[in-house]
Amino acid sequence: MNDIAAIVDEEKCIGCGQCADICPVDAISVDSGKAIINELCVECGSCVTACPVEAISLP
Repeated sequence: MNDIAAIVDEEKCIGCGQCADICPVDAISVDSGKAIINELCVECGSCVTACPVEAISLP
């Protein structure tokens, strides 16, 4: 597995929290209106499909 978690485009992120709600390993939090993905990320892609503004991508 790659050491790099999913990537959040802070310019696009609206801080809605849909990614955090769907994450199966609780690797996403929303702080200061932006999603933050931590080292627990398993790169499953759930957040990528849940994001309504396409602000998250996998490396």
